[in-house]
Amino acid sequence: MTAKDFAALISLGALWGASFLFIRVAVPVLGPFVLVGVRVGLAALVLALFAVAARRALKLRGLWAPLLFVGIANTAVPFALISASEVHLTASLAAILNSTTVLFTALVAAVWLGESLTPKKIGGVLLGIFGVAVLVGWDPLPLTPVVLLSVAAVLGASLCYGVGGVFTKRTFAGVPPLTLAVGQQTAAAAVMLPVAVIDLPVGRPSVAAALCVLALAVLSTAVAYLLFFYLIASAGPTATSTVTLIVPVFGLIFGVLFLDEPVGPGTIAGLAVILCSVVLITGIGFGRAEKVPAR
Repeated sequence: MTAKDFAALISLGALWGASFLFIRVAVPVLGPFVLVGVRVGLAALVLALFAVAARRALKLRGLWAPLLFVGIANTAVPFALISASEVHLTASLAAILNSTTVLFTALVAAVWLGESLTPKKIGGVLLGIFGVAVLVGWDPLPLTPVVLLSVAAVLGASLCYGVGGVFTKRTFAGVPPLTLAVGQQTAAAAVMLPVAVIDLPVGRPSVAAALCVLALAVLSTAVAYLLFFYLIASAGPTATSTVTLIVPVFGLIFGVLFLDEPVGPGTIAGLAVILCSVVLITGIGFGRAEKVPAR
């Protein structure tokens, strides 16, 4: 991996990690549906403008039905679940929990595609479940019913990413990544914007919330996708998959630095156990890795 690729990898991890910070600031003001609707709408617009500027043809004809499914399963629903959960969870906790996407992807691929669950992957899945238990059970947040429901929402989002990632692998072979990204975000916007209109905030959003939505859409979604595509082409899927180890670390750091979120021993222990499970499941560090699912 070149220095340029490494810088892009760290930047991608930081942008995806920062998305949990931006959500935590904006969602109490805007609500999850408006936040997601604006996020995917702006991201689709920015990606489409990039395609025009780069003179990339977007061959979307005949793809709208599967794009609608992946837009719902891989974008609209998980974005909404994570946003709703962060009304009650810290950004750092949500970021760490969301790293279980790798765990759910392995399980969905085994059921849907018949991919073998090797002893190493099974060990990683079990370790990941234990890591979630440590993280949630030993977290500074009190385990109220609404907190547990919010944890379940983030894990549900991770399951959606697993389903969306496997569906994408099975359905969109040979489709240019930029075409898939524009189509996916556009489909998600078509679903979420009508819902957002029904749930508009009563008051005027604060400047901080507005800036966080803008950063979430442009930086953590549109620009992050472009960095992801660049890394897949330049460094390959194995190197790019290591971003799954970087995102929760940045999510934790940003939550502590900018939101003064509490970090207990369970946070660090849970993070460490879950990251170890990611290593086992993906094969990072063992000479082979799965392609990381796009956020």
